[in-house]
Amino acid sequence: MAYVFETIPAQRNVIELDNPREVSWWTKRFGCNEKQLREAVKEVGPSAAKVEQLLDGSDIIVTL
Repeated sequence: MAYVFETIPAQRNVIELDNPREVSWWTKRFGCNEKQLREAVKEVGPSAAKVEQLLDGSDIIVTL
């Protein structure tokens, strides 16, 4: 049996769109496609928390 290991982002609070493996990981994590992920990052920046809230439809963005 072959095992497939997914690459987990080095920084799980920042979305790196330059790395195809990370893009794949984030799209699976958020349940979106690459275009939606890129548009969300363009709108709110690379913060994973902000992108998640935007894609979730949440109106409140919490910054720490």
